[in-house]
Parts: sequence; C-alpha cells; structure tokens
Amino acid sequence: MLSANSLLDDFHRSRKYSVDLIANLSAEDCQAQSMEDASPAKWHLAHVTWFYEMMILKSFEKNFQYWNSPFAILFNSYYNSVGDKHPRKHRGLLTRPSLKEVLDWRKNIESRVDALVQKHLTPELSWLIQLGINHEQQHQELLLTDIHHLFYQNSLLPTYSPPNNSGDTVKESFQWVEGISGLVDMGFDREGFHFDNESPSHQVFNQYHFIANQLVNNAQWLLFIEDGGYQDSQWWLDAGWSWVCSNDISAPLYWNKNKEDQYLVFSLHGNSPIEPSLPVSNISYFEAEAFSRWADQKLDGFQGARLPTEFEWETFARGKNDLVRDLFGQVWQWTSSNYSPYPRYQPWQGIAGEYNGKFMINQMVLRGSSAYTTPGHTRVTYRNFFPTNARWQMTGLRLAKDGI
Repeated sequence: MLSANSLLDDFHRSRKYSVDLIANLSAEDCQAQSMEDASPAKWHLAHVTWFYEMMILKSFEKNFQYWNSPFAILFNSYYNSVGDKHPRKHRGLLTRPSLKEVLDWRKNIESRVDALVQKHLTPELSWLIQLGINHEQQHQELLLTDIHHLFYQNSLLPTYSPPNNSGDTVKESFQWVEGISGLVDMGFDREGFHFDNESPSHQVFNQYHFIANQLVNNAQWLLFIEDGGYQDSQWWLDAGWSWVCSNDISAPLYWNKNKEDQYLVFSLHGNSPIEPSLPVSNISYFEAEAFSRWADQKLDGFQGARLPTEFEWETFARGKNDLVRDLFGQVWQWTSSNYSPYPRYQPWQGIAGEYNGKFMINQMVLRGSSAYTTPGHTRVTYRNFFPTNARWQMTGLRLAKDGI
C-alpha cells in the first residue's frame, strides 16, 4: 500500500493537471458539447469530482454532506447502481453550475480527501483513490479529444495551443519484425494498480506472425485515398461500406482541403499541411480494416497485411519493444480483437463494480496510447475499446501478417 504522502502527491498532481488543461480555454469553450459522444470540459472536471464525492467521501467521511446534492444526478455518467443521470446528449445544456462553481467544488472535495487520507488510510481507501486518479487521467485524455472535436466544428478553426516543433524526427526504414509465437502469457500479473479488464493473467496461443515496426503513416493513407479506397466496396466490411456511404466518408476525421485542393489536417495546434511521415490518426476500425485489405493487394512489401490481434500486440510490446519507437504516445492502435472478458474475469466488487465489465460487447480493442494520453497512464496490458465507427479519438493502426 502506498504511503499517505505518496498517495496524496499523486492525487494532487492529477487534480492540478486537469485544471492546467483548461488554462487556455474560456468558460464558453468549457461549456459547449459538439456531439453526444463528447462532453463539455466543464462536465469532465465536474464528473471526476463527483467520483471522489460519491465513491469515496460518501462511504468513508464521518458526517458526510453533499457539496450540492443535485450534482449527484447532474454529473453521474453511467453508474446505474448509484442513481439517476442527466441525459448524456444534454450535458452541454448545463449552463449551471458555472465553471467557477465547479472549480470551487473541486477544491472543497480535494481538501476533504486530503483530510480523510491523513486521518485514517486503509488499503480499501488507498485502492479507491488510486482508481480515482486513474479515472481522472482517462477523462483528461477525453477532455482533449472532445475539445479537438469541438473546435473543428468552428469555422474559425481555433488553436488550443501553439505547435510543438521539437518532436522526434528520427526516420527508420520499414520492416516486418517476427512476433512472439506459441503459448504466451497475457494480462496484468504483478503488483500495482490496473483496471479490471486487464486481468486475470492467462495464457493464449499465438500463431507464427510478423508485426510492422512502424505505424501506418499519412503518406501511405494518401495512396489509399488516391487509389479510390473510399469509393471501392471490395476493401470494406459490409457494415463499414454502409457507414462510408451513409456518412459520405472520404478521408480521416479532421482532414480537409484548401483552395488548391490539397489536404490539410486540423489538430489542437490549428490547421496545417499534412506531414507525410506522421502516423495517420482519427480513423475508425472500419477504415483501419479496409486499409489493411487494400495494403495486402496494393502496397509493395505488404502482402498478407492485416490487423494484429491484441494478444500479438501485447506480447510484441512486452518482448520486442526495443525494435520500435511508437508503441506508445502517438496513436491508439486498432486490433482485430473483440472487446470481451478474459478467462475467469470477475468484475470488481462493491461500488466500483460497474467500471468496465458492462461494456464488453460490440466494441473492438485498441492498444498503446496516444499523444493526448496523460503521461504515466500507459501499460503494456492496457485495453482501450471503442465501437467500430468511432474516430474522434486519436486512433491509428499498426499492421501484422501471418508467417509461413
């Protein structure tokens, strides 16, 4: 169990980082909701505070009282066992409480958690606060992806922050790296925090395979577009083709054209020309799967290309991470694995039991992390998951192929 001081250091660091993320945003920026899948920045700041109040203080604090009892409904997300919820699609209509009141509420809850930990830290309380920290880190990434989507709806194409030109410029030649085959260990198997969907540890069998040492980049995706990839049904799953046609999809999300008919890409740093060597991002599972079929037939050196399973990805990341530079920190990587429980999986007991298990259907697993992921919130065993048509997250792909 972490010491009280160490736990509180992590807690306050996480709480500060959330507020730092809105330093360049106005109260109006923090209020708006661009679509049902996204939430206002103010709601994210409030929900993670709701988590500490409802999941920790209500159970552990002597003489507990709500800061404001209606917040228990306003800022619940999907915890049915806790109580009623404000409709997700109407979160942007919550003009009250104000951003200032949410920030004041945050400070109140922080001081009470601080006092609780210093007074009587138990293993159960320690674990719940670690869950709260990791939960807030998840919402920090969501806050950024949701602001990204919000700003793209504005014809001014606002900039969240200046571009960072100090990125890694090392270029490596493409190669297929032999994956780890046979009976392999999967899942979280050591001390420390992890989410329920990362365990229990178990064994799976990987067939002989190879994995690309690079993520698919923008230059390769442009070839797919120029070859009519979005207009040719042969590359697409039937559901994917219906999605493309129904939504008039012709490029990754945030790609747009200038007056010279050249592609630009919108990011938190503004609208700029596409950098060919950077990983393609903001693509759905449907697009990733279609590209892999196209690459198999049309790209030299990519015969047999497909999406990796999450088991191939994890064992590769465990055993051969010295051979690649972009497993983490650029884009979440689609796999061909359905999001389902591991063998012998059991949901957490108690108030946190609704965390991940109830979402284990109709979604696909992504591995790695993205440029928006909070530093330190990555693990080889981390399992992200989204529906097949989702692409407002920083999602890309790494290819694999069967061995002979």
